[in-house]
Amino acid sequence: MSQSVERALGILPLLARGPAGLGEVAEELGVHKSTALRLLRTLGEHGFAYRQPDGRYRLGSRLFALAAEAVENIDVRAVAHPHLVDLNRLTGHTVHLALHQDDEVVYIDKVESRYPVRLYSRIGKPVPLTVAAVAKLLLADLPEGDREALAGRIDYPRYTARSTPGPEAFLRELALVREQGWATDLGGHEEAVNCVGAPVRGPDGRVAAALSISAPTVVVAAEELLALLPAVRRTADTISREYSGSAQRDPSSP
Repeated sequence: MSQSVERALGILPLLARGPAGLGEVAEELGVHKSTALRLLRTLGEHGFAYRQPDGRYRLGSRLFALAAEAVENIDVRAVAHPHLVDLNRLTGHTVHLALHQDDEVVYIDKVESRYPVRLYSRIGKPVPLTVAAVAKLLLADLPEGDREALAGRIDYPRYTARSTPGPEAFLRELALVREQGWATDLGGHEEAVNCVGAPVRGPDGRVAAALSISAPTVVVAAEELLALLPAVRRTADTISREYSGSAQRDPSSP
């Protein structure tokens, strides 16, 4: 029975690459056509495979429906929270998790710093789009046209001398974040507060959430906070794997 299940599961990646005929499926599995046909019929009966009019098979709608339902019912905050706590214990600094909703990026979780100097941020509060590290991470993942449209319609408050001055600079910053896979806010919102963040990716590889660690300069210098980037990225990768249900990979890889 386990061999049949293993063979049936082996069909799905093949069909994900496009429609395949009975002979292709049998060759992929290394089995006789009669065995491949029996497996395809079983998958078809349960909606995981569909036989086209030309005789080839493709993935069935039931598989897509289950995948969509599973993603919809996974709470990224619940998955992430234990790892945010671990990162907080490791670094001692404030840890945030944020989501993109319409034209806002909102904190959905926060673990407070162990230091007596606390940051003024709270769950449910929108973050400044043009300077916050979590906002840059989430917005950098938007399609190019959406990024340009957003950059053209939002405001650019001058919180500090380091705040993003306008749409051209903002788009350049998003392009850099998209390329390097991490983001910073070094005094862009508050002169004496720095932040470094990394993306949490969903099953489709897109950025589903963003996490960051933040600290005032009286607690830690910007250079010291940046030195914690590998730990931030490892945490984001761990959450991404758990949230996506994907296989383990080397956390030291980019």
